[in-house]
Amino acid sequence: MAFLADLHGDAKLLMAARGIRAFAFSYLNVVFAIYLDRLGYSTVMVGVIFTVAYLSGAVLTALWGYLSDRVGRRKILMLLALLTIVSNAILIYFTSLGFILAAVIIANVGAGGSGGGGSGGGPFNPVEEALLAEKCLPENRNRVFALNACVGSIMGSLGALASGLPQFLQEARGWSPVVAYKPLFVLTIAFSVVLLFVYRAITESHRPRPAETKMSRQSGVFVTKMSLLAVVDNFGAGMAGALVSYWFFLRFGVELKSLGVIFFASYFLAALSFLSAPPIARRIGVVRTMAFSHGLASLIWLLLPLAPTLTIAAALIVVRSFFAYMDNPLRASFTMAMVKASERGSAAGVTSLARIVPFGISPTISTYLMQSVSLALPLFIGGGLQLINDVAFYLMFRRVRPPEEIKK
Repeated sequence: MAFLADLHGDAKLLMAARGIRAFAFSYLNVVFAIYLDRLGYSTVMVGVIFTVAYLSGAVLTALWGYLSDRVGRRKILMLLALLTIVSNAILIYFTSLGFILAAVIIANVGAGGSGGGGSGGGPFNPVEEALLAEKCLPENRNRVFALNACVGSIMGSLGALASGLPQFLQEARGWSPVVAYKPLFVLTIAFSVVLLFVYRAITESHRPRPAETKMSRQSGVFVTKMSLLAVVDNFGAGMAGALVSYWFFLRFGVELKSLGVIFFASYFLAALSFLSAPPIARRIGVVRTMAFSHGLASLIWLLLPLAPTLTIAAALIVVRSFFAYMDNPLRASFTMAMVKASERGSAAGVTSLARIVPFGISPTISTYLMQSVSLALPLFIGGGLQLINDVAFYLMFRRVRPPEEIKK
């Protein structure tokens, strides 16, 4: 409780914003691919739309991170909230491919919080992480980032339950299969309006710096290593996990209400893992915690296609979420610790770009394999690539220690 009492007021506001965003992004992540299916788009076209969302998001995420160091992080967060409003308004009124693509390009709708247990990251992440790092001390940074991720995951778990709303409206109110999804987009607009006021209340101590030709050598070497690993990791993550709710829908014919319960449990366990991460990291080190926990999650991806029933598959995906996302707050904190304070937004933007580009390419490949070869193949490929990343990460960084570990 003392830790919460000493927490900076702006950090609490950022966590509140993360929770609001995670609630909305979570139900959109669960339903968006199925909504596109209801509109009549093929499995491959659903993959193409997600690829466009992720690739455009990758470019814009890096851009927002870069601009946040130069024009101010709070201003960029407010702009992103406005873009989310525009994007969801498009989805309410239009269903043609051109407008769908415009909506996902503007604000990554349906693909904004896929990472991190539905914790509501997306294009907001690099800007938010840089701003949150201002409010931390080295000795409490891991705990602050873990608590932030935990708030996002808990709210994401509640948001996943809201994904059953379209099915309720169809069964209880007789709404059409397409119109029943529209209230979720309206709800996201309302949440985004609230975000505008939350971001407006935050103060920013960082002074925007003038444009520089390149990042410092120390930061650049670290960011390059993390980015190369992120390419492998997230190509695998996109193959296996980008459309996991859609995989459950195709493999077992799961209803939206059941999907909501599965992802509620997944995000809730992810929240527990975020709280577990700092004490484990203090005991065995940040690098070991990240590598070992994520390695276990990668092994579970390889087991998931072998699950003969929905119950077993759901149990595996829920258990996996505890290990899979433990590294998220630690990775963000690790990156903020190893680069200069003035370069945090840019560093987070570059590493986000390296994560999102491969994550964006792979859904098209994954859905093609699902439709033409096997539903299981993308999971085997994705799990294998992520396991390779986990081993490589440990070998590259096993002797690297962040400032808080050096002080011990």
